[in-house]
Amino acid sequence: MGRHGVAEVLAGAVVLVVALGFLTYAIAHSGRSVSSGYPLTASFDHIDGLNIGGDVRIAGVKVGSVTNEVIDPKTFQAIVTLNVRDGIELPKDTAAEITSESLLGGKYINLSPGGDDTVLKPGQPITITQSSVSLEQLLGKFIFSVTTLNNAKAGADGSKPADGAPTPGQAPANK
Repeated sequence: MGRHGVAEVLAGAVVLVVALGFLTYAIAHSGRSVSSGYPLTASFDHIDGLNIGGDVRIAGVKVGSVTNEVIDPKTFQAIVTLNVRDGIELPKDTAAEITSESLLGGKYINLSPGGDDTVLKPGQPITITQSSVSLEQLLGKFIFSVTTLNNAKAGADGSKPADGAPTPGQAPANK
């Protein structure tokens, strides 16, 4: 029984070493870390769906990652700190936009370099920003505009609007 127990312990140890090897490989090749770089900041009205560790890209190529997100207590804007890879000198008029990877995917910051001759120094803010677009808000605005259009159209041809509201110039029905 003693030899049988030793064999099981050795097999378990081998499995743990192999699992640790896979974990190390996965972390090393995940592409989620930028080993060196310089920090920049950007202020946004909304950063819905943007997470710490999210990508920072230029032309679809990852050049950095999001390292911090805080609220400015005076302006109530989200201040995002991002780390950009060394060797990439961004012009002072670079724009930062929060973009979706896909309809259901995560968000990342897309940088659009400008044409200014002066470059951003470490710690400087990116001043041209565009916040994330909320799909729920867009759908709400669309539904509201379609309802308004239907009510206006129904009022123009003299018929009653779909929701039962009186048309313009018509007295409400007494019940």
